[in-house]
Amino acid sequence: MASAANFRTCPDTGLKVDRTAEALIKANAVVAVVFLAVGGLFGVLVAMTRWPAVHLLDADMFYLVLTAHGADVLLFWILFFEVAILYFASAILLNSRLATPKFAWLAFIMMVVGAVMANVAVLQGDSTVMFTSYVPMKAEPHFYLGLIIFAVGALIALFVFFATLVVAKNEKTYEGSVPLVTFGAITAAIIAVFTIASGAVILIPTWLWSMGFIANIDTLLYKIIWWGMGHSSQQINVAAHVAVWYCIAAMVLGAKPLSEKVSRTAFLLYILFLQLASAHHLLVEPGVSSEWKIFNTSYAMYLAVLGSMIHGLSVPGAIEAAQRRRGFTHGIFEWLRKAPWGNPAFSGMFMSLVMFGFLGGISGVVMGTEQINLIIHNTLYVPGHFHATVVAGTTLTFMAVTYLVVPLIFRREIILPGMAKWQPYIFGIGVAGISLFMMGAGTLGVARRHWDITFTDAIMSVEVPGTAFLMMGLNGISALLAGVGGAMYVVIVVGSVLFGKRRDEAVAKANPIIFDGGAAVANYGSEEQVKVPGTIVLVAIFFTAFVLYYFVNWKFLSEVWPLS
Repeated sequence: MASAANFRTCPDTGLKVDRTAEALIKANAVVAVVFLAVGGLFGVLVAMTRWPAVHLLDADMFYLVLTAHGADVLLFWILFFEVAILYFASAILLNSRLATPKFAWLAFIMMVVGAVMANVAVLQGDSTVMFTSYVPMKAEPHFYLGLIIFAVGALIALFVFFATLVVAKNEKTYEGSVPLVTFGAITAAIIAVFTIASGAVILIPTWLWSMGFIANIDTLLYKIIWWGMGHSSQQINVAAHVAVWYCIAAMVLGAKPLSEKVSRTAFLLYILFLQLASAHHLLVEPGVSSEWKIFNTSYAMYLAVLGSMIHGLSVPGAIEAAQRRRGFTHGIFEWLRKAPWGNPAFSGMFMSLVMFGFLGGISGVVMGTEQINLIIHNTLYVPGHFHATVVAGTTLTFMAVTYLVVPLIFRREIILPGMAKWQPYIFGIGVAGISLFMMGAGTLGVARRHWDITFTDAIMSVEVPGTAFLMMGLNGISALLAGVGGAMYVVIVVGSVLFGKRRDEAVAKANPIIFDGGAAVANYGSEEQVKVPGTIVLVAIFFTAFVLYYFVNWKFLSEVWPLS
């Protein structure tokens, strides 16, 4: 049992806060923002090079920057932030002490060392293997070693999270079932164990291969196991940011899920089926059987999609029900029009919800269809899709919750509140443009991995429609806009942590940011109001867009058939 001196009571939520857990949340969140800033800068350089009118970097530098961009934003920024979320969802929401704090600090140090080591290897210039690092491309040994050390650190953090759940249960720091946000975090952590195990299985022999101790790594085997890590790491993100959606809705509006049991079932579907979406990266591989491809991209994947569709109904439905309880009952959409759009936590979360569903979700199902995948697999459509899921979905959500983390955990007021109100919109619009224009260029046949869409120096000429040049120019403008939004976020967060007004109990009472105390997020239950006509209309619009876009892509595919 921890002594009372190790805890403080949060003046906003009334929750007991373990000071060690609080310090670790701060450390992981700060390092996460650093990697977001670095990786975001690299991303802007990538976009400026893919814009034919600018074409900023030469080929060697482009692939180096692209490798660093992928590692920093797809792995390091997100996983550091997710560890902070895990500690919040366990120790803080359950009023518990953090288990084995020394191991938690060891995990943090290992993750920092591993991430820095991998970045150094890339920036030295001999590890330009891009995010996928497909063999036979070979990086320097310390690139793989850095990823391994980072992964082991993350695995230790996961065990600390699970151990904290056990401590909370044994010490009876909460009653009944864990809150839904914690349940979503548990889902993310379970998927993370599978993900990290997949990475260890393939990265350790690849590290030995890079040092000459293993003669050969089978390329197909590498791809299959690597995508068990590479894509499943994004499934951790999905489970985590959906949990954060529920958290923000509860904290800002006091929203409860329409049915907590159904929402928990949706998270269970993620555990069982979500990582199978890794298959869509392997649908063009001749060494993988058709039976395996069909099963993973139809029957199994549809159950994962069902989970996301449940959340896609439950989260806005919970928001609508909460708003109607507050008196916004006129018409179908008064609840939405009078939502707190000036609160960056809410606006960022809701934009993330819409863009993840309409851009990332629809394109993911289309790309996961075996036949359609053949025409878009190695095009810019693929990064267009995962910018909709990982950036518009996960990154925008994590940005949104930061506007609650800074006052609650760092106990500082947000500086530049006017800029903070606009930041999610600027970043969100920029990211939506990146996703749409890259998917548009990919549909027109622009290659995914080539630094020059015109293939100027290629032996065989490659022609792309003139519209593709327009798409890449608009993509570049969108990247600049997203870069501005990202820079605004970094300035606001860093400035608030360093210079924001100290948030003591008096300030918290005068300027509350949490609806109805901590009970809204720490104790859930289900919503009594189940009539949500506005949400039903939004879902109907989603399904209409889904069906139309799905069959448009079959039309595109039919135009290829005469070639056979």
